Amino acid sequence: MASERVEDEHFEEGEENDEFIDPNDVLIEVAEDGDMFMDEDDEGLVDGEEHPDESIVYEDNSTQHFPNHKGSVFAVSAHPTAPIAASGGEDDLGYIWDFTTGDELVKLTGHSDSVTSTAFSADGELVATGGMDGKVRIWRRVGKDDWRTWEFLTELTGPDEVMWLRWHPKGNVLLAGSNDTTVWLWQLPSGNTMQVFAGHMGPVTCGDFTPDGKRIVTADGEGTLIYWDPRSPTPVFKLSPSDARFALDGITSLAINPSSTLAVVGGASGGVRVVSLSKGDVVGALAGHSEGESVEAVDFVELATPGPLSATAAASSGVVVTGATDGKAHIWDLSTMRLRATLEHGDAVTSLHHLPPPKAHLIVSASVDNALRTWDARTGTLVREHKGHHGPILGAALGLGGGVVVSAGDDGVCLVWPTE
Repeated sequence: MASERVEDEHFEEGEENDEFIDPNDVLIEVAEDGDMFMDEDDEGLVDGEEHPDESIVYEDNSTQHFPNHKGSVFAVSAHPTAPIAASGGEDDLGYIWDFTTGDELVKLTGHSDSVTSTAFSADGELVATGGMDGKVRIWRRVGKDDWRTWEFLTELTGPDEVMWLRWHPKGNVLLAGSNDTTVWLWQLPSGNTMQVFAGHMGPVTCGDFTPDGKRIVTADGEGTLIYWDPRSPTPVFKLSPSDARFALDGITSLAINPSSTLAVVGGASGGVRVVSLSKGDVVGALAGHSEGESVEAVDFVELATPGPLSATAAASSGVVVTGATDGKAHIWDLSTMRLRATLEHGDAVTSLHHLPPPKAHLIVSASVDNALRTWDARTGTLVREHKGHHGPILGAALGLGGGVVVSAGDDGVCLVWPTE
């Protein structure tokens, strides 16, 4: 996983002025990818000779950057309406920052290990950070005037190590998956534990509420998917690798369609399965990614706004995008279970993010190849490439109604771009 690779040096402000530095003032030569040149490499470099990657690395079309993290940034999320983001990193810190100015608003402290998840509540009044220390910390907006002041509210404990966080689509209820096989559900602002779901056999790698808010889908590293009613600790149904049709060598990613009727899960060995949530059964297999390449991201896109007459068609099918470590994002038509188009990166795809209507046909992909790309999913054409990172992109989020994309970089920086 890219998140395990740690850069020694992290670029902050000032890269654009590098060519104005007097060579005599340079004490140590640092490569553009953040690693010190080794002695033996120095022999092959003539003074003033361009580093082979320089033209690529220094291309930066971002509009803003946030360089305050001291180490890899593992997670970023954007507020539902305000121009602010919450990031979390290897430095055991989270930050709330303004993505129009790049200014730090609040430092989110209290974790004793890497902050690997951040999430704003649906109304934007609360933000949660989740860490490898097992803590979930909640912060609350102060006042109603602006979004610049936040206070610590409460700390939730229970998980051994937080794998992911998801807020309920309508209320202040928070869901968390843990590496110890449990899934936790809390009510906020009280912090009361509503449910602890047990039934997984491995780390709970992914999960979410259904978009209608009525059910929960979770999946684990051993290959089991569980469908829950939030009010009951007993699964509604469970699919496990003992069913040969569902053997995925561990589940790495998951998405649920807008009508809450289908889940699409990606596996560690490149397999993708379509699951009917009403039937509790596998209804399709999508084979397109290279065998042995992990499917790291799944997301639904809407290619046409469903009208009143197309409600049944929309409920029975849809279009889903799957991204994997083979560097490809495949666009699938679920009504035919066929491949529509393939989007290509130079390295592993780490996340996928669809825009809301009326731009629901656009999707943003992030990659280990140091770039993000916006695509038109109707045609598979590239709309815009987002550059500026010096290392893998470990996370991303869309803000301002999909108008901007914010990234979390292994190079220790968050960048901001217009989506189109």
